[in-house]
This record gives sequence, C-alpha cells and structure tokens, in this order.
Amino acid sequence: MQDKNELIERLCERARILPVITIDNEAQILPLADALAAGGLSSLEITLRSQHGLTAIRRLRQERPDLCIGAGTVLDRAMMDEAIDAGAQFIVSPGSTRELLEAGVDAPVPLLPGISTPSELMLGYALGYRRFKLFPAEICGGIPALKAFGGPFPTVRFCPTGGVNAGNAAQYLALGNVMCVGGTWMIEASALKAGDWASIQAKTAEALKALGA
Repeated sequence: MQDKNELIERLCERARILPVITIDNEAQILPLADALAAGGLSSLEITLRSQHGLTAIRRLRQERPDLCIGAGTVLDRAMMDEAIDAGAQFIVSPGSTRELLEAGVDAPVPLLPGISTPSELMLGYALGYRRFKLFPAEICGGIPALKAFGGPFPTVRFCPTGGVNAGNAAQYLALGNVMCVGGTWMIEASALKAGDWASIQAKTAEALKALGA
C-alpha cells in the first residue's frame, strides 16, 4: 500500500489538475484527449458514467500510450475489474465501501477512494490508504474541511473534486494536504458539443498557467 500511495501521489502532483471526463460518443475520445494533452494535461480520468467509458480507456491505452489513463466513477469490485481489464492505470471512486477498499488493496493499480467524512477516511486508513479524493469537495466543507482534516490526519493528502473551478483551484492547491484538484472547468459543454478542440486546448493551458504549472 505504501507503493500505491506513493504512485498515486506522484501522478497527482505531476498532473496538478485531474480532468474528470465523461465521453458522450466515441468520436470525442481521441480529439478530446489530444486537446487536453496539448494544453498540458497528460493524466486523464475517464469516468464510467457512460457506455463509452471502457471503450475510451481501451482506445487511449492503445492509441495514446504516452498518456496516463485512469477510470473514474468506479462503484464496486466488478467495475474495478472491468476497468483494469480495459487498461486503466489508476482507479478513482466517488465514495468508499469496504468491498471496494479491500479490492483496491489487492489490485495491480492504485485506487484513489472518495471520502467526505472522517469515518470514511478512517475506514480506508485502517487498510493502509493515505491518499483520498474529497468528494463532493465544496458541498462537504471545501477548504475549511481540508484544513480540519489536517489536524487528526497529518499524513493524509487529498484530491478535492466537486465544485472546484478556475476561481478556487489555486486556493485548494495552496493547502499542504492537497496534491492536485479534480475538475471539468476547462472542458466547456458548448465547446465539447461543437468539437471546438482548440478552445479546450486553450482553456486547459490557461488553467494550468493560472496555477503556476
């Protein structure tokens, strides 16, 4: 678990922003990934919220091997197994169950489990997890909550996701127990629908520049 904690931390610190991507149709897969990569993001979380999630992971692992591709919105062991079989290099969940956490301990790739309370954190902590996704970050306390977590859990670090945007991302990243942030603000719905990949690339580069990355 120490190796997995260190691996997910290196991935997150290098990324600064972990884009949370839901693929609406297969035609978006490569141009969207290319736009994000050209803007400076090479670690992508492909959610399993749509029927195209696993396909996107497979294609990106095969056709864009330089990118680091993870699976998000993983809810149980079966989804984790499917994502790993598709080639996911890391797993992200919106919450934590004992089944999922135990599966993550045995998995060949790291799991970044979602938590929103100290009790959920302690469930993962007991199994060796030290890196978590705080979700939904703004709703469950945001920056004040992360500062409060720092007292009893000084060795724990987070990827806050949910309500993180261009206006508050830098404030989150200024916290010592935040290793990166998750979000979608650089992928505007109108640009995605129109296939305006240049706009998404520009927004991505702008987002990273604002964070000093």
